Parts: sequence; C-alpha cells; structure tokens
Amino acid sequence: MADRYPVTWLMTDERLGEGLWTALRRLPPGSGVVFRHHATPPAERRAIHCRVRRIAKARGLVLLIAGGGLPGDGVHKARRGRGLRSWPAHDRAEAVAGWKAGADLLFVSPVFPTRSHPGAPALGLARAMWIGRGLGLPRIALGGMNAQRFRRLRGVFQGWAAIDAWSSSHPMCSSLNGRADTR
Repeated sequence: MADRYPVTWLMTDERLGEGLWTALRRLPPGSGVVFRHHATPPAERRAIHCRVRRIAKARGLVLLIAGGGLPGDGVHKARRGRGLRSWPAHDRAEAVAGWKAGADLLFVSPVFPTRSHPGAPALGLARAMWIGRGLGLPRIALGGMNAQRFRRLRGVFQGWAAIDAWSSSHPMCSSLNGRADTR
C-alpha cells in the first residue's frame, strides 16, 4: 500500500464532536482518515473508533490509527505497525525521523494558520516544501488546508489533510458538496 495512498485526508480530534460523522460523510470515497482522539477516555475512544471503522469500511476510506493500538489500515506516528505508515513533520528533524522510522508518507504542518494551533506560526509554503524535500516520501499538506488551496499546491504536495474543511460549519464545505479535488 505504500505506493498507493489517499490524496484527501481527515484528521480526527475531539473538537469535531458530533461533526465527526458529517465530516466522514463529506469525504470522497478512497480518502483517508487519521484517527487521533488522544484526549478521549479509553473506553469512549474505542467506541468512537469502532463507529469510525465501520463507516470507513463501508465508504472505502483508509483508516490510520495515531499511535497504534486499535485496528485500522495502518498507523500514524508509530514505529511499529502493519499497513500504511504516516508521520507528522512540523520541521525537518521530524521529517527525517519519519523517514528513519519507515514512514510511507509525511503530514507536513501547519502549512497555513489553523484553528488547531491558535497563535502558532504557520510554516509558509517555502518552508513547508523544504521539510520533506529529498526524502522520497509523499508530502501531505496540513494546516489551514482545503480543496481550493490544494489545487494551487498540486505538484508541490501529493495530498492534503484537514479537520475544519470537512465540517459542515466550514465555508468551503458548501462548495465541496462531497466533490473535493481528490485526484
């Protein structure tokens, strides 16, 4: 699976609340989901994961588990695991660590300002491009991303990920209508 990976991604977190289910419906078939929910108590996290996994299977979504420990199609930021392996890269050192850990792709973030990290400086396009350059790994742009921004970055990045862009309250969702630019 390392040579095939989704172009569009949803990063889950507690902020989505019940909007998670809307976001999963908005993803085009063949998209990816990185299941995080790190702050959720274990029993509740497993229950949410079970529902996300059912939806992912039914919709043909690739499901990666942040940190491992639950079933999916691969792992995110885990040194061990089967299937597709992704890695976060906020700087060059993290990108190299992901490459050394055997990652199949990098989530480079935050490319643009994002609500997930209020007040944190964005990388900007030049720095974001440099982070994974020369490692031979596909780079997925994360942070302030949406389908419109990805169209401008195509070729520089091999995919895009978001949280808010998939929620029903995000302004871009009215124009997406489930038709995100995925290929």
